[in-house]
Amino acid sequence: MTTTEPAAAPAAGSEREQAVRAVEAEFSELLTQFRHVILRIAQRVSPGMLPGSYKVFTTIVRHGPLTASTMAERLLIDKGQLSRMVRELEELGLVARAPDPSDGRAHLLEATDEGRRRLEAARAGGENSLAQVLEAWPLEDVQRLSELLHALVTGEPPAASRRGQADDD
Repeated sequence: MTTTEPAAAPAAGSEREQAVRAVEAEFSELLTQFRHVILRIAQRVSPGMLPGSYKVFTTIVRHGPLTASTMAERLLIDKGQLSRMVRELEELGLVARAPDPSDGRAHLLEATDEGRRRLEAARAGGENSLAQVLEAWPLEDVQRLSELLHALVTGEPPAASRRGQADDD
């Protein structure tokens, strides 16, 4: 009596599957390391600051001024949770509310000068920072990594792939 074994997946599919799993594994490791870095930087901004509050703060610094509703949508967090984090950031002097000129009922969240100064100082003291790690990389590799990550985030093929497609047309 013979048993039928399932057919092996095609080699190309299996190679792609393995490559995607390897990318997933590396992203998992990268995210773990990144969480540790974020925690250290958050502690340098203000002892006891939690990573969630740090994320809210850096989003305001990077994209502000923003309304609380826009922040909640951008970060996919509950408005009540966001409100508590913003209150903490205000008490620390890192963030301030200003009236929204386009909507008298709303307020804009913006980083204070003190908040920006403290964030810059906290980031400058970063051991194992991304800048330190990438310092040893050739500039072209850093630029290519940025392009590839952007393509991954946007869901578009990397620039080199688009050029190859244009050449084929």
